[in-house]
Amino acid sequence: MTEKPHRRGADRTEAIMRTTLELGQEIGYTKLSIEAVAARAGASKQTIYRRWSSKGALLLDSLLSLNEPTLDYPDTGDIVADLRAQIHSAVDLLGRPPFGPLFKSLIGEAQNDPQIAAALNEHLITPQADKTVARLKKACDQGQLSRAFDLDLAMAILSGPLYFQLLITQEQLTYEYVDRILDALFTGMGPAQAAKPSGPVA
Repeated sequence: MTEKPHRRGADRTEAIMRTTLELGQEIGYTKLSIEAVAARAGASKQTIYRRWSSKGALLLDSLLSLNEPTLDYPDTGDIVADLRAQIHSAVDLLGRPPFGPLFKSLIGEAQNDPQIAAALNEHLITPQADKTVARLKKACDQGQLSRAFDLDLAMAILSGPLYFQLLITQEQLTYEYVDRILDALFTGMGPAQAAKPSGPVA
């Protein structure tokens, strides 16, 4: 039986993305090229350019297609536990090749390439931020969080220290660091406690 065209196309796309990750890990993003990917994957440059406008777009799709499921949130009813589990998973993902080193390279490329910045925001940053805010909102509706807290700001406070350590100081992200962020954030983000009487009741 002849293989169906759409199956052949899916297999070719998967092979191209797998090759992109392999080559990116071997030679780094700077030396990565569409020509090199095409040669190893056994595809033409035209085939690749029909699907992706640049190596940055190709790398972004490759990273997302192979790793995106690990970035979903659990929902156990405990907002702190769910945030901790999701962020620990993200730390694991960012700490291992090929995703971690290539993601950092992609962030760097986005500073000089508006198209990559837009694609990164559209396909990864914004969807993840929306998932975080949605999970925080549900916890707020359940009374686990203060209704007065700005949820978009909470998302930024959660992610900011991680990007700072990953990209600026380039220290290793650890579970302990994540837990410190959560402890600091939820000290001020929890629901208000009823004030206790300061003296004896008459």
